[in-house]
Amino acid sequence: MVTALVAGLLILVGLVGVVVQVLPGLIVILAGVAVWAVPRGDALGWWVLGIAGGLLVVGSLAKFLVPGRRLRDAGVPGRSLLAGGVLGIVGFFVIPVVGLFLGFVLGVYLAELARLRSSAKAWPSTRHALSAVGWSILIELAAGLLMVAAWITGLVLA
Repeated sequence: MVTALVAGLLILVGLVGVVVQVLPGLIVILAGVAVWAVPRGDALGWWVLGIAGGLLVVGSLAKFLVPGRRLRDAGVPGRSLLAGGVLGIVGFFVIPVVGLFLGFVLGVYLAELARLRSSAKAWPSTRHALSAVGWSILIELAAGLLMVAAWITGLVLA
């Protein structure tokens, strides 16, 4: 019972990490499932842990591949995303938590402004980048929720 409670708390922290994007959410969720599954040592626990691990891999791949393709199709170069990432990290330390988002937007916008030499053209590229980040978070959240569903199914079947 105590392991299920600790696992549930870790899973909850992981879900928050997926949404806030400060913690590696899916890994924390998998750790929570492992806290429940490993001490059990039975087939059900290992199956649930294996399914959760598979969902982590699929979700992690999809969260990069799907938005990346949309960005390529929109013509947003990787260096603009890199600039957004760098300014996002700086922003996180300047304005905790919110600065990550603000810095990312500012970084992408400034990189696109420098590349396109027009604010009218830079803003649509920035919107595409923001949309891609939104899709990435939604894909990761869906994977996390499926991992939680696998764990809850294991709890019910136990």
